[in-house]
Amino acid sequence: MAPPPITTLSLSLILILLCGSTSAQLRQNYYSNTCPDVENIVRKAVTAKFQQTFVTVPATIRLFFHDCFVSGCDASVIVASTPGNTAEKDHPDNLSLAGDGFDTVIKAKAAVDAVPGCRNKVSCADILALATRDVIKLSGGPSYPVELGRLDGLRSTSASVEGNLPKPTFNLNQLNSMFASRGLSQADMIALSACHTVGFSHCDKFSNRIYNFSPRNPVDPSLNKAYATQLQGMCPRNVDPRIAIDMDPTTPRKFDNAYFKNLIDGKGLFTSDQVLFTDSRSKNTVNLWASNVKAFNESFITAITKLGRVGVKTGRNGNIRFDCGRFN
Repeated sequence: MAPPPITTLSLSLILILLCGSTSAQLRQNYYSNTCPDVENIVRKAVTAKFQQTFVTVPATIRLFFHDCFVSGCDASVIVASTPGNTAEKDHPDNLSLAGDGFDTVIKAKAAVDAVPGCRNKVSCADILALATRDVIKLSGGPSYPVELGRLDGLRSTSASVEGNLPKPTFNLNQLNSMFASRGLSQADMIALSACHTVGFSHCDKFSNRIYNFSPRNPVDPSLNKAYATQLQGMCPRNVDPRIAIDMDPTTPRKFDNAYFKNLIDGKGLFTSDQVLFTDSRSKNTVNLWASNVKAFNESFITAITKLGRVGVKTGRNGNIRFDCGRFN
């Protein structure tokens, strides 16, 4: 008797069984048998780093975002360049990633590996995902369960970064397009943009809005006039490019929904921030989350969980790095 034919559906099932699917691979209790206390170990290390400097918060969140948006959440952004390879972290778009974010992951990895049963069992990618949740909670944001089971990537190239991170000049169409290509909706994009509630920026990233926006309007008319004057005072022309200012002028050390209240007041620092309020397609979401922190928190948890699923490495596409900064 001839075997039944392999249909497209059965072939898909075979591939899933052989390779595993991203959603099946990630689960909250992934390390329950290998390193059951991993969340507490990471949280303790992250808290110690947070107590040293608040920069730990925006630096870690931004590191996670830049990692996931380029080649997926695989800790490839942490890998150092070698004489034969310029890694992601040395692309111009990543040079402003604060060292405290890298240090947070390295310290948490060391704490995990100091536990004999956990040594080389937990990926750098998962440690970064856990650390991101922990810094958000430490700065007043919502806590949430983190899906685990990512492997660390086997490649990291500067070339892979080009065109894969949103620019501060983006309009809504450009933002939506870039996020949609990673399975993220407009609501996810707006929620994740709120991470700018704890960030800081160098003056050159927004100087066009306060000095040479257009021939008719040197200052971007969507910018609050008093805020524009304040920005000009903090970022005079030809300012030292290393000078950085808070992105949230009201509660810069608190992860909250003030970001959306600021947009309503014309105090979004980047064009890509303010457009969320000036564009009618996203304005209602901004208004809702400015007045309803519970609705924002719920949407943010959905968005950052989906972000953590982007481009996850499984099987032979990854491994667990012994040192987050270099390949095994």
